[in-house]
Amino acid sequence: MKAAILVDLNQIAVKEVSDPVCGECEMVIRPESVAICGSDVRIYRFGNDRVFPPTVIGHEIAGTIIEVGNKVTNFKVGQRVVLGADVPDMDTGRNYTLKGQGNLCPENLAIGYQLDGAFQQKMKLNENTVKYGPIVEIPDHVSFDEAALAEPLACAIHGFEMARMSIGKSICIIGLGPLGCMMVELTKSYGAGKIFAAQRSEKRLDMARKFLSAVDATFISTEEEDLVERVMKETNGEGVDVVITAAGTVKAQEDAIRIVKKRGVVNLFAGLKNQPKLEIDTNLIHYKECTVLGSHGSNQPDVEKAMTLIAKGDIKTKKYISRYFPLDDIVEAIEYHESRNGMKVIIKPQQ
Repeated sequence: MKAAILVDLNQIAVKEVSDPVCGECEMVIRPESVAICGSDVRIYRFGNDRVFPPTVIGHEIAGTIIEVGNKVTNFKVGQRVVLGADVPDMDTGRNYTLKGQGNLCPENLAIGYQLDGAFQQKMKLNENTVKYGPIVEIPDHVSFDEAALAEPLACAIHGFEMARMSIGKSICIIGLGPLGCMMVELTKSYGAGKIFAAQRSEKRLDMARKFLSAVDATFISTEEEDLVERVMKETNGEGVDVVITAAGTVKAQEDAIRIVKKRGVVNLFAGLKNQPKLEIDTNLIHYKECTVLGSHGSNQPDVEKAMTLIAKGDIKTKKYISRYFPLDDIVEAIEYHESRNGMKVIIKPQQ
């Protein structure tokens, strides 16, 4: 079989490797559609302290189970499934796993990080993943391409749940990449009140407007106007109930705390990479009595909800796919993703 091996920084080699051997408590999946995530690009360019080359990355997966161990009873050959990236760990994070908070386990195990990812033609799921990992069946009418985006959608859902988003609340999403756009779409499912969607790049903002034409949102170009001034003016100086930073910048985080309403919630969803230190007047938090938190990854219920929303057509993930590439062209696919000319890129490992 072929696999795209991350050899070193900026080095991926597509080569023939041995088929995985399935243990009695394991499974083998044939990845059919695997989306490239921004974190895959960062691993490729800058590395990650949880990723140890040579390895295979890729965690936005939809595929078919092609082999199950003789002790696996809850899955069967032929099932079409999606996976969440975060894998609970009963050894180091038993308490978190039992509470359904596997993404918080100390080892922070994840597919495409410590565990082999899906940029290959066959992928083994170890015993821990089979027993505790978020694995969800794909309904018959949902394509592999649509289902592959259940993983990032699950992360967006987890972010909304952590931010206590609910009916009638106003919200501002800062950053309109694929995840930010999914969040803006999610506002409909959560019954949001007034919706603000902010993006620095005019090019990306125009793209987002087209994607989100069905959402009654106020779009703000932070290159053209001050986000804080605009939001506070539009809300009569009160701010919004929920702010989620889907852009990994210090400026986004600073603005988020300035525009959140008293007793509102800020979710620092996007992590900071190669950014200066955040400096904020904590009196803003003190006197607003607001909550500032973070969220990362997802858990089983988030993946299940994502698959339900996709299956119902509430979130039309197909429209996010801009290009397809065979496994052999994975480097070109990564470069296309970096160009920001589209939204999501799908690798087809079997082509």
